[in-house]
Amino acid sequence: MFSFHSSWKDRQDTYKSKPLPLQCTSLNFREFQFAQAMLFAIEEINNSTDLLPGISLGYKMYDTCGSIARSVGVALSLANDIEMLSGHSEASCEALQVQAIMGETSSSPSTAIATVLGPIFIPLISHFATCACLSDKTKYPSFLRTVPSDYYQSRALAHLVKHFGWTWVGAIRTNDDYGNNGMATFTEIAEELGICLEYSVSFFRTDPSDKIRKIINTIKSSTSKVIVAFLSHMDMDVLIHELSHHNLTGYQWVGSESWIFDSQTAALDKHHILDGAIGLSIPKAHVSGLREFMLDVKPLNSSDNEMLTGFWEALFSCKFKQSKSLTEIQQECTGNEDLSGVQNSFTDMSLRPIFNNVYKGVYAVAHAIHHILGCNKTCKNNVQLDPFMILQQIKKIHFKTKEGEEVYFNENGDPSAKYEIINWQPRENGLVDFFTVGLYDASLPEKKQLNLQKKTLIWAKNSKQVPVSVCSQKCPPGTRKVLQKWKPVCCYDCIRCADGEISNNTDANTCVRCLLEFWSNERRDACIKKESVFLSYEEIMGALLTAASLLGTCMTAVVTFIFFRYRKTPVVRANNSELSFLLLLSLTLCFLCSLTFIGQPSQWSCMLRHTAFGITFVICISCVLGKTIVVLMAFRATLPGSNVMKWFGPTQQRLSVLCFTLIQVIICILWLTISPPFPFKNFKEFKDKIVLECALGSAVGYWAVLGYIALLALLCFVFAFLARKLPDNFNEAKFITFSMLIFCAVWITFIPVYVSSPGKFSVAVEIFAILASSFGLLFCIFIPKCYIILLKPEKNTKKNMIGKGAPLSF
Repeated sequence: MFSFHSSWKDRQDTYKSKPLPLQCTSLNFREFQFAQAMLFAIEEINNSTDLLPGISLGYKMYDTCGSIARSVGVALSLANDIEMLSGHSEASCEALQVQAIMGETSSSPSTAIATVLGPIFIPLISHFATCACLSDKTKYPSFLRTVPSDYYQSRALAHLVKHFGWTWVGAIRTNDDYGNNGMATFTEIAEELGICLEYSVSFFRTDPSDKIRKIINTIKSSTSKVIVAFLSHMDMDVLIHELSHHNLTGYQWVGSESWIFDSQTAALDKHHILDGAIGLSIPKAHVSGLREFMLDVKPLNSSDNEMLTGFWEALFSCKFKQSKSLTEIQQECTGNEDLSGVQNSFTDMSLRPIFNNVYKGVYAVAHAIHHILGCNKTCKNNVQLDPFMILQQIKKIHFKTKEGEEVYFNENGDPSAKYEIINWQPRENGLVDFFTVGLYDASLPEKKQLNLQKKTLIWAKNSKQVPVSVCSQKCPPGTRKVLQKWKPVCCYDCIRCADGEISNNTDANTCVRCLLEFWSNERRDACIKKESVFLSYEEIMGALLTAASLLGTCMTAVVTFIFFRYRKTPVVRANNSELSFLLLLSLTLCFLCSLTFIGQPSQWSCMLRHTAFGITFVICISCVLGKTIVVLMAFRATLPGSNVMKWFGPTQQRLSVLCFTLIQVIICILWLTISPPFPFKNFKEFKDKIVLECALGSAVGYWAVLGYIALLALLCFVFAFLARKLPDNFNEAKFITFSMLIFCAVWITFIPVYVSSPGKFSVAVEIFAILASSFGLLFCIFIPKCYIILLKPEKNTKKNMIGKGAPLSF
């Protein structure tokens, strides 16, 4: 069954009489080539002594005119042994029932025929019906084919489009089973691969011109530069004619096997609309002797058959003498014309792969009959052939053609899927070469199925640069895609990754957050290690605090030297010189302990800084407290009958300092034992930095140390305040009161500032509090005495110390 004509004349049925047979028009030379390929295979088999020896195959050929209704009618007539018009036969055996049917070329007629023949299990073997729907054996149990299913072609086309980075494409399909099913599979796979269709339109060659113009307008208004055309060659021939009128060049066409290697389509493309097209074709094949057989069509020049007569007349532009339409100016056909000098679609051998499919289909039937008849040197004549029996045997056959090609069918009645990737490359003379630039083999693992060769491809407008067809440009590293509202997933905006997030590849859907110790760089395409910050000696603030600490240490050392140099003077000896020297030593340690807060925290520095600070300050405050009590008790002792001083002599003062300090030491030991301070990386203070600080470990321990110091300072302040108005030329209680006021003010202010200061600034606040309170004690208690010793030596006498004169003022 072949469509020797591709169309028919419209008729208006009146439903009052029996409809006349279709009047077929538009001879299709391709179908005559397919018929010749079938005849060649039959003749070869009939002349063979190895395959079906002593058996001759017969045939009947029918013209379906491309009409589905006519195709179904022919199938029914063959199934019921009813002779139809326009059939050409050569039956050399007695069997009347048809055993197998070769055809149809297109998917839609094949679908209709397979539906009719399925229940009666007559094998239908198509050479070019590629619709994936025909693989459904529940609907089409008797259908087989020698051409791969469009399921594989659609997948291959999608992967081909993806390979070249085309994510925004248009699609045109034939409005039949071939185009609709093929495009449906392509769309499904394309979506999985991230390819979007800007438009998908369908048409059929018999559609009115208005519909084709709408398709042209759709293409013109689109932004995609790649068009996937899942069209039959007949529909493409119609479309190329319209495209040429509008000069729609510059589009990259991706074609299916039906038209991509069709020389007639290429010949119609006068305006080079399809130059640079790329697509899939059935692998090239060669059948020896077939070309010569096709060009030797003497058996076809019989004027007894109207169909063959019309073919001959169209081929040579002549008329047979018996033809009713012969005119005087037309050349008369002799039937012996020479084909060697004719150049048309019948003599064009570019469709050899399809000829080979027809050839293989005939041989598949012959091999099935060969096995059923048990042929060796002869065949059994007592076996009754049955279409169902032949169908079952065809599904099992596995043989090689004379060219060495393997022929077999899988469980769906399909052959193995292999395609060549074809590129249209125009020549200088205006013709087109079909260059094979790659292969697609569905039997290989998925990543190896598509194999493009390193050849120079020609693209639209003869460009050597791969066209770009995207809805949105690729998002560079450092950004992520955000879909545009109401548009497909291929249309998006590129948004810069947020702080702390990166994307290190193009077209990232999401940004990845850096690990805790890392931060995004300026370009947001890599994570870099966060800067570690701590109060260091190199920075200005650290250097200033270090200088202040060393200054305080030096000043304390100078005061100590002065006190030691004048240790026997009344000013130094007054109010227990031992406590004064111990206080100076503790102040020195207070100034120095602030240095432990500067620099990168370590396990030892964290434990040392807080404990050293706590113990040295307690020694310092204990000494001041001892001096304050001495002043207060000294004046209490002058009262008649008082015996207070014997209970608070030098020994008791030293013991009080020791006891007060021992309590703080016990607190520190408990703190360090239970939950000591430790180095800690603070990630919360700053997003892009790591603050290296000392965690308190136990907050209770820390605040217990500070609270104990605060308690001693409060006691000291109370006692000093009580002794502030005691009569004396040099009342030390006043200066202790001032120093304690400074001390308490500093540390009361310290708490809220310390809690609210970020990172290393909290450390600086603590150092400042230590230095400020230390300088306050040094200045208020010792500087007045140094002033007397150095600048007012006349006042540094015992008489002046116990005198009743006016208090000394500064």
